[in-house]
Amino acid sequence: MDATFVLYPNMTALDFVGPYEVLGSVPVVSARFVAATLDPVRSDNGLVVTPTDTFASLKSTDIVVVPGSGHWRELLKDSGGVVEWLQEIHPTTKWTTSVCTGSTLLAEAGLVSRATTHWAARSDLSDRGVEVSEDRVVFDGKVVTGAGVSAGIDMALRLVEAEFGEMVAQAVQVGIEYDPQPPRAYDSIPASVAEGLKAAFESRQA
Repeated sequence: MDATFVLYPNMTALDFVGPYEVLGSVPVVSARFVAATLDPVRSDNGLVVTPTDTFASLKSTDIVVVPGSGHWRELLKDSGGVVEWLQEIHPTTKWTTSVCTGSTLLAEAGLVSRATTHWAARSDLSDRGVEVSEDRVVFDGKVVTGAGVSAGIDMALRLVEAEFGEMVAQAVQVGIEYDPQPPRAYDSIPASVAEGLKAAFESRQA
């Protein structure tokens, strides 16, 4: 089974590294990394990843994982071919997934009707006609979305459970020593902190 991770400039590394470690723990899963070209791609915090395939060469895959970015609105204006490739590849997949603001790319491609995302991008999903959930992981048919950044691990574990069963998912979880705790929600922090965070995220979109 192929799991293909989408790469593009300024992606958030943990969005795909978390699911990569989870899915890569299943022996029958092979990882691929796809981008516009085979040139190394730099994440928003400097991690450089080398693609194995290009949008032009990869025509089918079992699983797609779309990471998000702190600059998602810029990406929505010009995705560098990501949106178009998602529209082409989606009919071939068994699962099309995203983490964090990657769900806005799925929405832009018209592939999802109900999804979750990072709290800062909820309005961008809603503006694209998507029913926005605050759940950590959301299944919408074969489309699976995870909320902000670290939720990619939860999303991938749920995906392993759906594809390979509960016992395999539990083994992977113990293997990576992941002990999920209830996350601190945006709505639960002091208003002054929330306002500062929101302003910081908005400034990235300018």
